[in-house]
Amino acid sequence: MSLFKKIFGAANDGSSEDKNSDSNPFLPEEQLPVDELFMLNFRKNGGKFIYCENLNELHEQFLNVLEENDWFECNVMCLEPKLYSLLDENKLSYAKSDNPKFLLASCENLIADEGSILFSSNQIKQNKPNELPANIVIVATTSQILANKSDGLREIKRKYDKDYPTNITTIKYFEKVKEEDFLHYGSSAKNLYLLLLEDL
Repeated sequence: MSLFKKIFGAANDGSSEDKNSDSNPFLPEEQLPVDELFMLNFRKNGGKFIYCENLNELHEQFLNVLEENDWFECNVMCLEPKLYSLLDENKLSYAKSDNPKFLLASCENLIADEGSILFSSNQIKQNKPNELPANIVIVATTSQILANKSDGLREIKRKYDKDYPTNITTIKYFEKVKEEDFLHYGSSAKNLYLLLLEDL
């Protein structure tokens, strides 16, 4: 079943009363699947999510993001050669510049329990989150969704075997909070679009 159908459900799901009639208040609540949990938390953090069933749709949705923000003929920060073709086909400049409009990047993983994006030096080199542009477009796949940061770190260890990346960090807040508390201290809010490609 595709992620899209999981999120929005089928039209003829059973009534919620039938489902809740058997529930016991002393049993733990049923856990959401990790993809649904990620979506819920990602949106709660202010992220903009765009689901893509195939590569053609991903290219089309990237073009829509460019149109929505009027990001044509601008400088872009992109540190991954595998994404250059997406910029080339839209005639965007990714040569080093002082003031890029947005960052185009992939990520290591998507962390479901906090709705965050896990990066490493493979995507952002040695830049700290507050040194990145305020606007970010992430290209990721549904297979990159993991339950928590521990799973993300284990996946990095498995994936890279011995040549581990550095600068492993997450970005969690995608809109400026009205009242900052100690949980938001040191974090920089980003206007973030996630182009999520179905690959399962």
